[in-house]
Amino acid sequence: MKRINIAYWIITALFSAFMIFSSVGGIMLHPDAVTMLHEHLGYPNYFIQWLSVIKVIGAIAILLPFVPARVKEWAYFGFFMDLATGMYSFIAVGDPVAGWAPMTLFIAVLVVAYVLHHKRSGGVVA
Repeated sequence: MKRINIAYWIITALFSAFMIFSSVGGIMLHPDAVTMLHEHLGYPNYFIQWLSVIKVIGAIAILLPFVPARVKEWAYFGFFMDLATGMYSFIAVGDPVAGWAPMTLFIAVLVVAYVLHHKRSGGVVA
């Protein structure tokens, strides 16, 4: 159980840090984020900021131990939808495989974090 806890916290902390780090540019509407998300993918600026704030809230939710399991479940689902939709957006605008394939790595890390979350909480992953 100790190894599962250590693995869970390492994977979850790294994933959360990535989600928070990737949100900073969107919250502040940094020109690079606007160029990629608004001009390249077509997302409206208000949606970029909203999505970025929600990602930070989700990252905090999966890190804090006192957050109810149901809230964590929704956060994991929201992250999956964010990453899968982002990957699809890159595919839809015609980006090459090299442009969207790395998203599968982040989805894989998310899945590992989710499975470890269930193992340490005694839940069953269906």
